[in-house]
Amino acid sequence: MSLARDIQLVLPVFWLGMVIAISFVEAPIKFRAPGVTLAIGLGIGRKVFAALNVIEVVLAVVLSVAWLYADTDGWLLLVLVSAVLVVQVVVVRPPLTKRSNRVLAGEDVPRSKTHLIYIALEVAKVLLLIALTVDLVGQI
Repeated sequence: MSLARDIQLVLPVFWLGMVIAISFVEAPIKFRAPGVTLAIGLGIGRKVFAALNVIEVVLAVVLSVAWLYADTDGWLLLVLVSAVLVVQVVVVRPPLTKRSNRVLAGEDVPRSKTHLIYIALEVAKVLLLIALTVDLVGQI
């Protein structure tokens, strides 16, 4: 097996683990910790999700390069998961950042429905990463 193929098999699982750990474990739990206010939770969340998104972009780029060198199918799933990431970072996160800026400035703002869109995209990303992994393992 080639290095590119190994990368194709390992990185989607690593990416999947990061998304599940941060989006579905860390994010909801931090707001239940003693002393964590909405402002503190949002401040932490912004830093954590910014870091996660940078890592995700790097993973998508590395996987794309691996696809150039490996003779495998499944690139459409990689394109789809990458497109979800782009929508999250370019379309959905800016309004969420704008809202969290207002909360951090002390304003009392209503809950954001945009956050539900972000969560739905996280679920889609998880499902696509699972499908990508299953597809790649099936090609072995």
